Amino acid sequence: MLGMVSATASSLLFGLSFMFVKQSVNNVSAFTLLSWRFLFAFFAMCLCALLGLFKLNLRGKDLKPLLLIAIFQPLIYYLGETWGIALTTSSESGTVMACVPIVTLILSGSILKEPPTKLQTISIIVSVLGVLIIVLVKGLSASLNPLGYLLLVVAMFSDSLFVIFSRKAAAYTSTEKTFIMSAMGALVFTLCALVEHGTAGTLREFVLLPFVNRDFLFSLLYLSVGCSVVAFVLCNYGISIIGATRSASFAALTTIVSVVAGVLFLHESFSIWQGAGTVLVLAGVYGANRMPKNAVPLENMETLEAMRTEEGAQ
Repeated sequence: MLGMVSATASSLLFGLSFMFVKQSVNNVSAFTLLSWRFLFAFFAMCLCALLGLFKLNLRGKDLKPLLLIAIFQPLIYYLGETWGIALTTSSESGTVMACVPIVTLILSGSILKEPPTKLQTISIIVSVLGVLIIVLVKGLSASLNPLGYLLLVVAMFSDSLFVIFSRKAAAYTSTEKTFIMSAMGALVFTLCALVEHGTAGTLREFVLLPFVNRDFLFSLLYLSVGCSVVAFVLCNYGISIIGATRSASFAALTTIVSVVAGVLFLHESFSIWQGAGTVLVLAGVYGANRMPKNAVPLENMETLEAMRTEEGAQ
C-alpha cells in the first residue's frame, strides 16, 4: 500500500508540473529552466539533510549505480524530451512517451527477471491505449522529423531504464538516489545554461532571473521542490517497494492529472473521448496493481527462496 500511495502521489505531482512548465518555457529557454530547477532541487536536498529531515550515507559507497540512474534521469531523458518535443508535434511526442510503460514492461522481464503476469500486461496495454486516446483527441499532426522522433525514442528508453536501474539499486535509499540525480542535473544543465547565456551575452539576466521574476520563481519552487525532490523521492521509493512493472503503470496517471489541471486552471476543453481515455487509464492502473489473494509480493520472493533452500539442505 505504501508503494502504491507513493507512486500515485508522484504521478500527481508530475502531472501538475506540465502546467508550470508551460507557463515558464514561454519566457525562458529550456536550459535556463532546467538549470534553475535542479539547482534549487540540489540546494533543497542539502538543506533537508543539514536539518536532519533525512539522512544521506554515501561515504565509502560505490556511486556508479547512482550515477547510472542520474544519467538516464534526468540527463538523457530531459535532453531527449526537450529537443524531441521542439522538433515534433505535441501529438507525436505524447504518443511516443505514452509507450514508456510498455517498454518498461519488456525490460523488467529481460533485465530484472521480473516477468509480468498476463493481467499486468493486458492492464498496461489498456492504460497506454487510454493515454493515446487522450493525446490524439487533441488532433493528430505529423512533423515528419526523423531527428525529433529519434530524440523522443531516446527519452522513452531513458525513462524506462531509469525505472529499471532504480529498482536494481536496492542498496541505496530513495533520498540518496534523488540527491545524486539533483546534483547531476544541477551540474550538467547549469553548464549548458552558462554556455548558452555566455554566448548570447545574457549571463546577468540568467543569474538574476528567479529574484526579479516572481511568476518564474513560483513555478520554479514547485518544479524543483515539488517535482525534482518530493516526486522523485516518492517515485524511487515506490519503485523499490512494488517493482518496475507496477510502478510504470502509474505513469499513465500523469496524463490524466495534466488534462484535469488544464481544464480547471487553464480552461481547456474536455471531450467525451478524453473521458473514455481516462476510464481506460484508471482501469489499466487498477488491473496492473490488483494482486490475487494468494500472490507473493516481489520483495518477499528472495526470502522465500532462501527459506526453501535452507529447508532442502536440512
